[in-house]
Amino acid sequence: MKFLLVVTLIATCWAAEKKIKMNDLPPAVRKTVEDLGKTSTIVGLAEEVEAGVTVYEAETKVNGKRRDVTIDASGKIVASEGEVALDSIPAPARASIEKEAAGGKITIVEKVTKGDNVKYEAAIQPNKGKKKEVSFNADGAPAKW
Repeated sequence: MKFLLVVTLIATCWAAEKKIKMNDLPPAVRKTVEDLGKTSTIVGLAEEVEAGVTVYEAETKVNGKRRDVTIDASGKIVASEGEVALDSIPAPARASIEKEAAGGKITIVEKVTKGDNVKYEAAIQPNKGKKKEVSFNADGAPAKW
């Protein structure tokens, strides 16, 4: 029974994101993606359902760095997540990430924006143990969202 539940949950999550093409986008979303394409390279597009609401994700590259942009059906950008240089983030967030990585390696840093909220996420490979992810607000406090 547990196995069936796990398989069902995995299938549901996997099916929630569907790769699509530019022509499949609603007009307002297509306009936003076209505007994004003026300053970045569009790598891929997807449609997914989050909390019962259909949103669209544009995977882009800007100056060789990945950035994902989530767009609602009206064409409004509701979230973005993109790779940034560690030295480009606020000093308190950088210090918290570096403290967490002491003795290990920071493999990627991302700036995540959702509405007016901004946080900085980092993947860290410790010298021993499993890779971990940490998340901090600009002031260096752990991010709760």
